[in-house]
Amino acid sequence: MVQAPNRSFSDRGRDRDRDRGRGRGRGREEDTGGFTERVVYTRRIAKVVKGGRRLRFNALVVVGDGQGQVGVGLGKALVIPDAVRKGNAVARRGVINIPMRGSTIPQQITVKKGATIVMIKPAREGTGVIANAAMRAILELGGVKDVVGKSLGSRNPINIVYATIEALKQLKDPDVELARRLGRPMPSKAPAEAPTGQPTEESPE
Repeated sequence: MVQAPNRSFSDRGRDRDRDRGRGRGRGREEDTGGFTERVVYTRRIAKVVKGGRRLRFNALVVVGDGQGQVGVGLGKALVIPDAVRKGNAVARRGVINIPMRGSTIPQQITVKKGATIVMIKPAREGTGVIANAAMRAILELGGVKDVVGKSLGSRNPINIVYATIEALKQLKDPDVELARRLGRPMPSKAPAEAPTGQPTEESPE
């Protein structure tokens, strides 16, 4: 009879940790109807009742189209797939538009949400997204390519995500804000696309 080779406790622990991480489903991305879904954080919560403990799961989901639209939702259910599905639905209902200036944000902003302080700063082209995992998921799915983010205080991913969304909500487009203060008509995106359309206007001549 062939005896299986003995495995060290470190190998068993490493396999167990890998299986646990695979089951939690962090970082999972799916293209659903033009939006990319990413599961940022999952956790198990237990409620002690008279008959014992009731186990439930939370799933924090971020959705975005990579072109300035992003949303966040927290789903709760008895199993993780149902929690992710609920979080996706909540995130789609709360999609916001991010004002962009090229590949970065218009101005620096700092927001405090609970015990978390989030600071987001614009960066030069080619810098990339420099931020922690929870903040990076929102910025990447929102289409921001060059930005520097920093979080202070509580490192709870749920607090960081909601603080980042609140900061993006407070961003102002300089052109729109100037037109609103001066009473001018709101600028549209058509003038920005005019240089690419000039050759087509001259072609009929």
